[in-house]
Amino acid sequence: MTALAQFRKFAYAYPDSREWALGPVSLEISPGVSLVTGSSGSGKSTLLRALNGLVPHFYGGRVSGEASILGRSLRVARPRELSRRVALLFQEPEQQLVMPMVAQEVAFGPAGLGLAPVEVGRRVDTALEAMGVAHLRKRQLAELSGGERQRVALAGCLAMEPELLVLDEPTSQLDPQGVALLLDRLADFRTDARAAVVAEQRPERLAAAADQHLALGRGHAPTAGWPPRATQGAEDGPVRVRARGLEVGRGRRILRAGDLTLHGGEIVALTGANGSGKTTLLRTLAGLLPPLAGEVRRDAARVAYLPQEPGALLHQRTVRLEVEQTRRWLRLSASAAPVLERFNLQTLSDLDPRDLSAGERQRTALAAILVGDPELVLLDEPTRGADAAARKSLFDALDHLASRGTAVLVATNDHEFAAAAADRVLELLAGEVVAGRGQ
Repeated sequence: MTALAQFRKFAYAYPDSREWALGPVSLEISPGVSLVTGSSGSGKSTLLRALNGLVPHFYGGRVSGEASILGRSLRVARPRELSRRVALLFQEPEQQLVMPMVAQEVAFGPAGLGLAPVEVGRRVDTALEAMGVAHLRKRQLAELSGGERQRVALAGCLAMEPELLVLDEPTSQLDPQGVALLLDRLADFRTDARAAVVAEQRPERLAAAADQHLALGRGHAPTAGWPPRATQGAEDGPVRVRARGLEVGRGRRILRAGDLTLHGGEIVALTGANGSGKTTLLRTLAGLLPPLAGEVRRDAARVAYLPQEPGALLHQRTVRLEVEQTRRWLRLSASAAPVLERFNLQTLSDLDPRDLSAGERQRTALAAILVGDPELVLLDEPTRGADAAARKSLFDALDHLASRGTAVLVATNDHEFAAAAADRVLELLAGEVVAGRGQ
């Protein structure tokens, strides 16, 4: 079977870095599905960027060894050439969305190939149906949830009908239906001599589709063994936020949340399908969006909010400065050291957040907002891009906060994490909040 990509003692270092970000590695990518695993910072994203020439031609840096992609040496095959045959989903798909409307976004790639309009339209229709977002075709991307945007970005990749499909953490924001749809699409690559390369922190979600498993660095960290929570939330804790008759949305109602109360000392998980309103509810409770109806009262001296795109919070030159900036803004006496240690960021503290993996940036954003133990914490997909060790660190951090009287609300499609960490699980279903475990 002919390999579509080959790496021979290939190593790469980003500009101004003395350390190899990847390798040296020797491996082959054959037709079918290759599942790439490894801890945060092991080089998964760097390997995937090499498959479409962004490494080294866009990022620069140092290269050692040899690589060939679709029969072309990586030393001469540039992204412009490879992009006609290779489709790449970024770890943070928001970075690659360029058009205002869903259908326009999915059409962007095929139109760039110079295809006839009728062929572009066919590909758009097929890809939107494949990822379950045909009903969103006329919607503005800015109005969509993170999971819906991830589905649209996946549809854009599929519409290219590539020989090599490269996906970086494609299930990080997907609900179970979205994962199932992606599995169906990956199955196609087993039958038509094309290849899909998928990097995943939770490989069990896609293991059934994989023809080969490529482990980088130390390989995929074992699944976290969740111990019992040291503290358990109680309804007699102080009220940190209370909503009455709450309806949320942006111009139109997405969710009728009704009456909702979060108590200090409890962790509540918020689950639901992509587009069900998890992010909108969090933003409303945080005071970033006005309610469409009802009211929200917060009784917390400090509210910490983690958005779905943690990079939006990171603007300093180093990881340590991100945490120190929060301390200065809020005039906190707490030291940066404990929260850096809690999220295993000590060895990264002098690095620029832009040079980190998505999982490492997620940990940095968490450290920056959680320094000093806020009284109300609202987290949107906090395990996105997180390996098992990072998920365990988050589990411990939230348990610590709850023990000190913090109320925590976590919107997540990581059901394993929700089951382990939460005192209560609330599900958003058909525009309503439905009580789950612990309610």
